[in-house]
Amino acid sequence: MKIQIINGPNLNLLGRREPGVYGSTSFEDYLKELRGQYPDIQLDYYQSNVEGYLIDKIHEVGFDYDGIILNAGAYTHTSVALQDAIRAVKTPVIEVHISNVHKREEFRHKSMISCACAGVICGFGMDSYRLAVEALKVK
Repeated sequence: MKIQIINGPNLNLLGRREPGVYGSTSFEDYLKELRGQYPDIQLDYYQSNVEGYLIDKIHEVGFDYDGIILNAGAYTHTSVALQDAIRAVKTPVIEVHISNVHKREEFRHKSMISCACAGVICGFGMDSYRLAVEALKVK
């Protein structure tokens, strides 16, 4: 099984950015843990702050991988283009958020990509990614 994890803008700062909201672990450190939990699954990782690069990555893996875990960051709330990219590929996409976006600012309550995703997981910290792997394993 091959799963592509895609993180959007500002998630390269995990571990340093607002630790009260996002925790104090870098994604790279968490990814080592996650790969250790799933040695039989190829977990690839990509991060970009650029919307078009996220779309390019979805297009690149969206016909060959078994699943995509997407934390689109702030683009979640603004990007019809990401929604279109998700709809354009056959690989199921799980939308993930580290924080519970529904307990945060009002603008974060609306996702432009949820309607195109197989499911949404939010509010479980970094463990949201593990839950998404589990969801893709049964898809």
